[in-house]
Amino acid sequence: MASQHSQQEPELRLVLLGRTGAGQSSAGNAILGRPVFQPGLDAGAAARCQKHRGRVEGRQVVVVTVPDWFSSRSAPPEEARALVSSCLALSSPGPHAFLLCVPEDQPSDGEERALMALELILGPLAITAHTLVLFTRGGEQKEGQTSEELLLRRDLLELADTCGGRYHALRGGGGGGETEEKKEKQRRRSVQELLQKVQQAVEESEEDFFTCALYEEAGERVRARQEQLARERRERSGRGEEEDPEDDAAEGGALEEREREEAERSVVDLDVDVGGVFASMGVSPASMGVSPASPPPSLLWGLWATVLGWVRRVPKLVRLEALFGSLVGLFVGGPIGGMLGATAGSVATEVGRRNKQKK
Repeated sequence: MASQHSQQEPELRLVLLGRTGAGQSSAGNAILGRPVFQPGLDAGAAARCQKHRGRVEGRQVVVVTVPDWFSSRSAPPEEARALVSSCLALSSPGPHAFLLCVPEDQPSDGEERALMALELILGPLAITAHTLVLFTRGGEQKEGQTSEELLLRRDLLELADTCGGRYHALRGGGGGGETEEKKEKQRRRSVQELLQKVQQAVEESEEDFFTCALYEEAGERVRARQEQLARERRERSGRGEEEDPEDDAAEGGALEEREREEAERSVVDLDVDVGGVFASMGVSPASMGVSPASPPPSLLWGLWATVLGWVRRVPKLVRLEALFGSLVGLFVGGPIGGMLGATAGSVATEVGRRNKQKK
């Protein structure tokens, strides 16, 4: 699905997740190369998602930071729903990658719940095909380890494995003895490597970007509100009413962008089963003052999503044949289904291989 964003140049959308203090704002500033994100907005009662854009390595990059709503066991469900809705609206029609920020000098704490919540809300492909672990600097005074050295830690290795083996250690701005010029070169090199890894993940997924039913709903809500704002502006202009001075000074593209931003901020109540998410994470809906969670998606659908996630990582030559074998095993079920599926997939793969050789 192609982006419907009004900008002519394709943009790269990144969503930064993480617990409080994981460095989402600092990472966003490092990616964009300027201090636009405010760390204070990532925590506390006023926590909210932030969005900024900029030109990075020759292309437009949009960064959305999301506060720590998923690992908190006491967050009000209305607040969690508003944050999820805001995240989806700000990154609609869908992100190219989710970046799970993990401080490299601290043990993992809550990241597993973050991935669980992301999977429950958006589906397994959000994790297996579109999430990358981003190691952030917890302190500016010491030299950071390499990505490979960090993965010697079992907790970080398991997180990276869950995300399809994708990870990156964000560098730049640290090291007390380094000059500002050297820090900046290190930052730019690290950001360039990060964007290359994101692009590789996009190519492997064979999708323009990640999307799902919730993202489609968010995009429709944003478009509807944006069209309403545009109609109201035209009506004011037709009646000869005095427009806002900023409107007078703004050109068409900038004005349209402002209307889109306002439309995105208006989406705070998408149909997200927050009660079900927290219940699956071990939080009682009754203790949170919400109704019992709705039944989870069917087991068959969950298995099918898992099969699709696996098939996406299989070489193109055997993809259809592997999918056929998986379908046989999935719908027959049990040990017999597993054997039949494996046999059917193997036979279909061999037939396809021979046919290709003949051609």
